[in-house]
Amino acid sequence: MMKKASVADLRNNFATVSRWIYEGESVAIEKRGKSFAVLSPARRIRGKAIVLPDYEGRIRRIFGGRIPGGATAAQLVDDLRGEY
Repeated sequence: MMKKASVADLRNNFATVSRWIYEGESVAIEKRGKSFAVLSPARRIRGKAIVLPDYEGRIRRIFGGRIPGGATAAQLVDDLRGEY
């Protein structure tokens, strides 16, 4: 059975009504004894696992067996900044 709440209940006891919704209940909102709206829980979308591209595989395809090496990003930034 759907729970019912008046507009006054929403105004004065919103914490209780929102808890009902959070717990999965739909709530019929009444004004002057007549239902005019239904509040229901938002559909929770389950996130799919994010699959990252195979960066290492891409590097191997592009550069073959000679994987580029060199300075790290921090070293490059230090070189670009120069000595102060």
